[in-house]
Amino acid sequence: PPEAVALHIAAPLAPVLARCQPALVIHTTGPFQTQDFRVAAACIAQGCHYVDLADARAFVSGITALDSAAQAADVLVVSGASSVPCLTAALIDFYRPRFARLTDVAYGIGAAQQTNRGLATTSAVLSYVGKPFLTRLNGQDRQVFGWQDLHAVRYPELGQRWFGNCDIPDLTLFPARYPDLQSIRFAAGHEVPFLHFGLWAMSWLVRLRLLPTLSAFAPALLKLAFCFDRLGSSRSGFHINLKGVGQNNKPMEEQFFIVARSGHGPMIPCMPAILLAKALAAGQRPERGARPCLDRIDWPTYRNALRGLDS
Repeated sequence: PPEAVALHIAAPLAPVLARCQPALVIHTTGPFQTQDFRVAAACIAQGCHYVDLADARAFVSGITALDSAAQAADVLVVSGASSVPCLTAALIDFYRPRFARLTDVAYGIGAAQQTNRGLATTSAVLSYVGKPFLTRLNGQDRQVFGWQDLHAVRYPELGQRWFGNCDIPDLTLFPARYPDLQSIRFAAGHEVPFLHFGLWAMSWLVRLRLLPTLSAFAPALLKLAFCFDRLGSSRSGFHINLKGVGQNNKPMEEQFFIVARSGHGPMIPCMPAILLAKALAAGQRPERGARPCLDRIDWPTYRNALRGLDS
């Protein structure tokens, strides 16, 4: 029968894992921006598989530090089994054969106002709001700032949504994965414009070094955001624009949208972990080792897993 175990993320993990002897641990306790690999390392030591839903740039791209240990223990260690980089890489891989050269990728997630929002996700976003980070632009690594570079995208059904820069693992992983890539940008946004512009204004307090970070305000800002639920909806969206040169040597562009209704948007990032768990339970043997969640799930498989959702 199922067994529930409560433990603090900072508590010693080895005794709990030894007692429970799980086949797989799915780590969802963020924010990952402030964590190390102690959970994954404990799973390797126990000999159980590990998957997380991390979206922290350094965390996901750095998981390969555990690769040798994971291979020696014959376990699967996957980081970033979520929208980024799993879904985003799956979509780019799906469209990439249509291009002779894929040079520009811009994409983003527009959250629904009436949806479950947790403190961990809020803290993760606030950790880089107003902070500088690097992204590839016009063939060079350039500095941008979190939640700035405001721009709007018009979605089917949803209308216009506003977006600002976000720091994600893709910005490290994709320039090496797609050598022709000259520019990559990822952004996210609130459905309610007042909240989006409010956070943009607060980002300047960090950029101008009037505040060190907004993370300390996460509980208060999350509580405040819920007060505006009646101004929003339960519909969220994802978009991706790909540009480059087609097989006919002419400029080419592809655009793709996902619209999630009925508050089902947060279920989309959960799919990679579910699919990996099902594969392991079915006795499949994915390649062992510790790596970001790339090449594990292709877009047709991901799309089929979404069929039960209102999207």
